[in-house]
Amino acid sequence: MNHAGGFFEMWNPILLLLLIVIGYVYWNLVGPEQRIFKDAEPVERNKKLLFYTGLSLFYIAQGSIVNYIGHHYLFSVHMLQQTILYLMVPILIWRGLPAWLLRPFLYKGFFGKIFTFLTRPLIAIFTFNMVFSIYHMPFIMNGLMQNEWLLFGYHLILQITAFTMWFPIFCPLPEKDKLSDMQKIGYIFANGVLLTPACALIIFAKTLLYDMYSYSNVPFAHLPALDDQQLGGVIMKIIQEIVYGAVLAHIFFRWYRRERQDDKDDYPQGYEPQQG
Repeated sequence: MNHAGGFFEMWNPILLLLLIVIGYVYWNLVGPEQRIFKDAEPVERNKKLLFYTGLSLFYIAQGSIVNYIGHHYLFSVHMLQQTILYLMVPILIWRGLPAWLLRPFLYKGFFGKIFTFLTRPLIAIFTFNMVFSIYHMPFIMNGLMQNEWLLFGYHLILQITAFTMWFPIFCPLPEKDKLSDMQKIGYIFANGVLLTPACALIIFAKTLLYDMYSYSNVPFAHLPALDDQQLGGVIMKIIQEIVYGAVLAHIFFRWYRRERQDDKDDYPQGYEPQQG
């Protein structure tokens, strides 16, 4: 199977323009126009950098030649694309959004009720992993790949559920950050367990699962289709372990620093505990 793509398909300038607009709106809201928000505070440079990094990674995965190759040629690149979209982008975006910017949107009306329901930890963790696992069932993915609009709709649902899945861990709103550090660690471990079956199905399959990638004549890579399929599962599992491990380390060290600070606060003023 060969597919000749043009500039628009390989680099998607429409998506790039949309992300530039989103970035400009964000820059205005956290900068010159933040006065329109109640309780607005200055946003740290690092927080802005995280948000823009999230937008950049989203474009790389969804709007660049990575998306083109992953959709038409290599399943391994498709899985790399998914790790970026669902395991990295939501973390960066949530960490880049200040609480005062989100409150007016997440607390109002029907949308606020739906969002609150979808971000409950048990709902969030099972919804994402269920949608992700169903997507990788061969007859589901083969069907979606034959219809661009169905594929777009399912990817949109996957992206939304990825954001709701990460919300309990990287909640930008202190009043909604209800999980303790130990509960967050358990949440991440559970996520890893629930994601494993889909990866195992792909890694240990002895036959080709997906019609879109059932050919072996890739013009720029000498990689048999079955090896490419297994490599895709390995990429997803390894990057998932790296991301989840980094998140666990972040939570643990934050908890450790908080415990150390609490211990210091328990000492009388001016008292310094001896080291060693």
